[in-house]
Amino acid sequence: MIARRQSKPIRIGTVPIGGNAPIIVQSMTKTDTRNIPATVAQIRELTDCGCDIVRVAVPDFEAAQAISTIKKNTSLPIIADIHFDYRLALEALKAGADGLRLNPGNIREPGQIAKVVQAAKQRQTPIRIGINAGSLPPALKPCESISQHMVNAALEQINLLESLDFDLIKVSLKAFDVPTTIEAYRTIAQKISYPLHLGITEAGLPRAGAVRSAVGIGILLHEGIGDTIRVSLSAHPCEEVDTAYEILKSLDLRQHGPTLISCPSCGRAEVDIISLAESVDKNLREISKPIKVAVMGCVVNGPGEAKDADVGIACGKGKGAIFRKGKVVSTVAEKDFLEALMAEVKSLLN
Repeated sequence: MIARRQSKPIRIGTVPIGGNAPIIVQSMTKTDTRNIPATVAQIRELTDCGCDIVRVAVPDFEAAQAISTIKKNTSLPIIADIHFDYRLALEALKAGADGLRLNPGNIREPGQIAKVVQAAKQRQTPIRIGINAGSLPPALKPCESISQHMVNAALEQINLLESLDFDLIKVSLKAFDVPTTIEAYRTIAQKISYPLHLGITEAGLPRAGAVRSAVGIGILLHEGIGDTIRVSLSAHPCEEVDTAYEILKSLDLRQHGPTLISCPSCGRAEVDIISLAESVDKNLREISKPIKVAVMGCVVNGPGEAKDADVGIACGKGKGAIFRKGKVVSTVAEKDFLEALMAEVKSLLN
């Protein structure tokens, strides 16, 4: 069991963050926020795939004002992503945003930040101090590393918010470079008690980005650091959510939907395990219950190797064994592999 860092609990809309709350999965819409129908449709997709909180871009006042209508037509808490103009944060708060993300790299005037904090305090709306390695404020010390620069920028902003008697704070320190990100989070985790939002920024296309995110986020989560996560991929946001849950499931931190266990196949396999596993995975997408399903390529060893699976199939030439928790319950012909396995899965769900 992973011993999680204890953090101050806050709430984004109805969703608790920090304290004893589960690790929250976030994503961000890829639509133009001003296009309300498209944004609403994407948030509904994110709701269906298990996203807990969604962030929307706020490039201008029209986008900020659109939050009001978007909220009326969706159920997820909405965080307004603010850059450059503090007045957009004020407008987003008026529109009912459940949280703000402020970038200290491009909103640095203390008087402007104070106005945002005052409005957020009146509404009890949390603020994420969103540090990004690509848009840092000027360094306090010329020789400091990027990770230390990130930490110092966050601490400076935290001190400002605390001086304004505001503590509904969440912090992120994201970089593309995984070691830099890990070092920054490890450092700040020892200095503050506010909840931490994890991510590897601009991680890339799904294949490489998922690996990069899993390494960076996974290491930190295993060390007990992190209260919310967002996987940043050049892909549909639901793919970000799916990847985030796979990271959490891999560490037994949170369960969501089925987990597919499948052998890699090899020269001993006498059936097309890869195609069968892909078909099973496609069928499992319609299931929300957290069950483990195995597709194995060896009749002799398969049930034992995947004995912790709730249900599975071990395939041999011409026939396969359906098993539950490592015990064979039936034998089926090769042509019936997929149908028989999915029937067993459905019987388990009923």
